[in-house]
Amino acid sequence: MPVRYSITGTGAESIAASVEEGISDGALAPGDALPSIREVAAQLGVNANTVAAAYRLLRERGAVETAGRRGTRVRGRPATTPRSLLGVAVPPGARDLSTGNPDPALLPIATAQFGPATADKPLLYGQSAMSAAFAKHARAELGADRVPADYLTVTSGALDGIERVLAAHLRPGDRVAVEDPGWANMLDLVAALGLSPEPVKVDDEGPLVLSMARALRRGAQAVIVTTRAQNPTGAALSKERAAALRSLLAAKTSDVLVVEDDHCARISGAPLHPLAGATRRWAFVRSVSKAYGPDLRLAVLAGDRRTVERVHGRLRLGPGWVSRLLQDLAVRMWTDESATDLVNTARERYTKNREALRAALAERDVAAHGRSGLNVWIPVPDETVAITRLLSAGWGAAPGTRFRMDTPPGMRITIADLKDDEIVPLADAIAEAIHGTGPASV
Repeated sequence: MPVRYSITGTGAESIAASVEEGISDGALAPGDALPSIREVAAQLGVNANTVAAAYRLLRERGAVETAGRRGTRVRGRPATTPRSLLGVAVPPGARDLSTGNPDPALLPIATAQFGPATADKPLLYGQSAMSAAFAKHARAELGADRVPADYLTVTSGALDGIERVLAAHLRPGDRVAVEDPGWANMLDLVAALGLSPEPVKVDDEGPLVLSMARALRRGAQAVIVTTRAQNPTGAALSKERAAALRSLLAAKTSDVLVVEDDHCARISGAPLHPLAGATRRWAFVRSVSKAYGPDLRLAVLAGDRRTVERVHGRLRLGPGWVSRLLQDLAVRMWTDESATDLVNTARERYTKNREALRAALAERDVAAHGRSGLNVWIPVPDETVAITRLLSAGWGAAPGTRFRMDTPPGMRITIADLKDDEIVPLADAIAEAIHGTGPASV
């Protein structure tokens, strides 16, 4: 443990808060060992049980982990420090391709014109939390994609829905199979809930079956899968991979919870091959935000009856419901011709940009992944060197450390707003960043 930081406090909560403050301030770095429970108890003059309770709180909050003989250490990706803060500063004048954002010019919420609200009277307490028009449209769309939609609810975006599903079924310490590399916010969420991640390797067709089987053998009680537009790799479940995973999951005698994230549905550029219904407990979350506007915090959640009832019941005891005004706005965008045209244009543009960049990189002997979505994932020998060289050439990328657990280094390039004349110079800069021998300095 760094000598420059000393834990303070007299109770479990204050001791835990002291450690969290050290992590937030950077005085305690990922991987740093905390002193033993006895050492802290002696230093602070408190009972060892008090320190043990503090360490337990920190584990449940995803700030530290117990590493066997190595003792208690700050997590490699502590929940106290979001992965979004683990990137590099893009200097003024550089082209920032690290964000993961859609192209603002292709978001219907910012450009399209919509008619009057569908609701003819204000919603009052005690009335249905879900717009009838929203439910009807969502059921029709999910049904067309072979996702059972008998039971639905609405959440404030994909991550909110996933968090509520996990909280409804799991407890701190439970094992969860997660994609590696995977969505940074998802990995943060798993840590914050005190869950134990089991990394599952991913290729262009989604989670590897053998890797998923290993996670299940290790006791994973839930699996989280991005069906398409996987962030950061752009993977999309193929028909064959989905069938193999369904068979694997259906063969489990225990109740494995399957959570699917379809955050990029209409702009993914890949067909959907869902896992929904393969197990007794499941949830399928489809966000409206990515295609129509990040500020539209809305997602539809389908699942088995018990899961949806638990999520809906917990919503009722918290925020109550997701605004029906937002639901009605989503319906108007779904049914607006100009909004539909813009979403279709976005999907075509993102597909064109992904394919063009990957082709240009292939010509330069650079491997790249990105079957769907807004990003291209590029394996690199050394993230720091590659990112720094790319910055010096005027391009910002997201370092793979945000997204990785056990997988090799890489970097993520967001292709959403790339222009045609940027593809070749970007590919040249990436190739030089990976293969070049010059100094890595900005």
